[in-house]
Amino acid sequence: MTEEKKKPSSLFIFLRHGESTGNAEKRHQGQADFPLTDLGVKQVEQLTSFWTKSSVTFDHIISSPLTRAKQSAEIIAKALSSDVEFDPIWMERDNGELAGLRHEKALKILPPPDFIPLYQPIAGTGESQWDLFLRAGNAIKKMMIYPPGDYLIVSHGGLLNMVLRAILGITPQANFQGPGFHFSNTGYTKLEYSQNKNNWTLLVHNITSHLDN
Repeated sequence: MTEEKKKPSSLFIFLRHGESTGNAEKRHQGQADFPLTDLGVKQVEQLTSFWTKSSVTFDHIISSPLTRAKQSAEIIAKALSSDVEFDPIWMERDNGELAGLRHEKALKILPPPDFIPLYQPIAGTGESQWDLFLRAGNAIKKMMIYPPGDYLIVSHGGLLNMVLRAILGITPQANFQGPGFHFSNTGYTKLEYSQNKNNWTLLVHNITSHLDN
């Protein structure tokens, strides 16, 4: 019996950026642009050191162009000698009038409503849950143009959460109900996609073992 030919598959790693100044200052970030803190740079460097020691490589890196993700991707790309592409489809959720506000101030001037419909824009002008779900689906669709290989996506917690929902077939619900997928700073999730079977396998979620305890 001849050995069965290996079926084509891709490994996708979804990575949240390192700590940003917006994180440190407890701000609603959204698409407001914040750089990495010194700790955020260290977190990404710890990750690249771990991956280098583990001989991890990527055929391509795709990143949000927002500074906190862009800096993270550039550090990784340089350390792993990989190319990087910046695509705005991987930007964080547009959170409307909340963008850049400290959490404490936001509670006073934009208190959350008792109920948020599925199609209602967030904070006046932001993306609704449904808008974000559709963008997540389009981001996944763009991933499918790449041939089988190993890919790193550097993005943000809000969008990555919705990407996982879309991949796993979990539609969003009104009032932010339903399961969620937490992403820590430089936490990453691995999924395998089988081209022949059009099938996704979630391997691990929110790995942060590279960070100091």
